Amino acid sequence: MADAKELVIRDLSPEQCLAELARHHFGRLAYSFRDRVDIEPISYVLEDGWLYARTSHGAKLRTVQHHPYVAFEIDDVRGPTDWTSVVVRGTIYFIDRERGGSEEELYERAVKILRSLDSGILTEADVAPHRTELFRIHVDEVTGRRASLG
Repeated sequence: MADAKELVIRDLSPEQCLAELARHHFGRLAYSFRDRVDIEPISYVLEDGWLYARTSHGAKLRTVQHHPYVAFEIDDVRGPTDWTSVVVRGTIYFIDRERGGSEEELYERAVKILRSLDSGILTEADVAPHRTELFRIHVDEVTGRRASLG
């Protein structure tokens, strides 16, 4: 008789969570306003405790500018008993190049970071040229879980 295996779910350490975030580049941003919670898919890059991303003008942008506390989640699902999930809670900050000074330097740094994912970002070759608003989310809190058959 083969050994029976059962599902084991383990918490990830903060270091393991950050490693998962660095390995992936697509997740979901959750934000709320009044009695409504929205979730939007976004691509991102993790750098020095920040998630860098971009978006287009619209309702999401206006909402998170007034309510900057967000959650962000990634999942790596290989099967119903083999998955990893990481959740970040933090504050979203929009990067406004027009403010000048250190904000312009931060904008240029953010562009460079995002181009590590896609070299065409904010160039003539950009596949999403409408996504001109850059932002970053500070990783205030990170938690994660991993499932496997033990």
